[in-house]
Formats: sequence, structure tokens, C-alpha cells
Amino acid sequence: MKIFVAGATGAVGLPLVRALRTLGHEVTGMTRTGPGVDRLRELGASASTADAFDRQAVRDAVAAAAPDVVIDQLTWLPANPADIIKSIPNDTRLHEEGGGNLFAAAQELGVARYILQSRGFFLDAPSGRLADETARLRYDAPGPIGESSRVIGAYEDRVLGATALQGVVLRYGFFYGPGTWYRPDGAIAEQLRNGAAAIIGDGAAVWSFVHIDDAVAATVAGITAEPGTYNVVDDDPLPVSEWMPAFARWVEAPEPPQISVKDALAVAGEEAVYYHMSLTGASNARAKAKLGFTPRRLLWANAR
Repeated sequence: MKIFVAGATGAVGLPLVRALRTLGHEVTGMTRTGPGVDRLRELGASASTADAFDRQAVRDAVAAAAPDVVIDQLTWLPANPADIIKSIPNDTRLHEEGGGNLFAAAQELGVARYILQSRGFFLDAPSGRLADETARLRYDAPGPIGESSRVIGAYEDRVLGATALQGVVLRYGFFYGPGTWYRPDGAIAEQLRNGAAAIIGDGAAVWSFVHIDDAVAATVAGITAEPGTYNVVDDDPLPVSEWMPAFARWVEAPEPPQISVKDALAVAGEEAVYYHMSLTGASNARAKAKLGFTPRRLLWANAR
């Protein structure tokens, strides 16, 4: 097939392009001007430097590629995870405006299938239960998290409600593995080694992770699978109070300390508290049944 990947040199984008080229697909990757262009060419993909915020440029890029499938992997994430909350408004704007431009082009140009990267860690489920694909994103979350959830939720609705193309929404868990923050030489490991990461309160929020290569495999499967929504998460949803100490042991960092909610609110804000106290994990049953999804065990789940 001809496949157009926006955000083609990100944590998911680049290994996804590599996998698609290995399978023989003709790939055009949209990326910022810079070294990403050469990385795509090295994989045998065509490169487009269209600005996601330029509606006409995006339309022209998609028209030139004439793809069967468009995959939106656009993200705006900081190099330092400590800056994640500050970066969310830019990421939200990228999804609202850049994603809007991409989706409009796909619809106008008769693209057959549209695949959207969404969030499997901001799903609203009762405490103690895993969110399935009927769950909504957390529209009532505080500050920029809530705004991001509302924008991406509306984007999901547009993709799934389209009649002129087949929509697939992939709700990924927190990425770990090569090119992510969560790896032995990554940013989170460095924070733990420097004593810059702590468990807030009782750390009861449940996180769902997914290895980057498993996310890529699910995305490739989404090219031909039944349209709809899929939670692309592993089998090991764990509360912060369990996964963070285990991750620290896995990367040979000191045990993370705990700080009170009051102190965290003063130092890090309510969004950080929300990450540690309110998130719920997700179920991957549908992805297993429909995508043939077989995620590996969370690499640090049993770290001693």
C-alpha cells in the first residue's frame, strides 16, 4: 500500500516507517526540516517537510503521496519529562490544528483509511477497574490535561464518525523502550538516579504501559483490521506505588521517596498529583482479539 505517516520521526513514527518499509509498503513520512529527512531516506521512505499548521501545505503533501492510508502520529513532547505539563498546550494545539488539517486532507482526497494515535492512559473508568474501548477520555481532568483530553476526544469522534473513510483509533499506553523516556539510559531513569522523581501520596493511580515495538506491531495490524477503537496497552497495569520502585530497581537507581499531596501541590501542581493519584489502567482484550496483539511482559514488572 501507499501509506502517509505524519510525525514520522517520533518515538513511534520512525520504527513504524521502518516496519512498513520492511513489509514492502510505499511510505511518505511528514517531519520537520532537519535530520529527520535523512533518517527517512535512509529507510527508503519519501520525506515531506510540510508544516502541520499550514492547511494547504498538508493537503498538497497528502495529494502528492496519493496514499491508501494516512497515519497521524503527530506529537509535541519535550526532551525533559519534567516539562511535560508545560508542553501539553502545544501538543493539544498540534492535534487540534495539525491533526485537523491532516484529517481534512484525507477526507477531501478520498483516502481509504485513517489511523489516529490517541491516549490509553487518560481513560475514565471507575476506581479499581480497567477502561475498555467504550470509556471516554478524562474531560474533567485538571488544567491542560482536561483540555488535551477534550480536544483528542473530539478528534476521535470525527475519525470514527466519518463515512467517507475507515477510521481506526489506537489508544496507546505510556511508551517504553528504545527512543522513549522509560529505558535504562532514558530521562526517567536519570531523574530517579538524581533523586528528582518521587511517589506522590499513596501512588494509587494505575498506569498502563506499552513497549514501543508492540505499539508499532499493533499499528501495522491496524492498517487492515476492523475499523474502530483499540486500547494498545500491555498486560501489566500497575499503580505508581508499584511500577516506579520496580522501574528504579530495573535501572539500578535508588528507591524513589514519597512526598505528601500537599507538598506535591506546592512544588509540582495539581496535574502532577493527578498523574499519581487518579489515572486508571486500560484493558487490551479487544486489541488481542482483533489485532492479534501480543504484548510482551512489562520489562521491570518483577524487578527485584
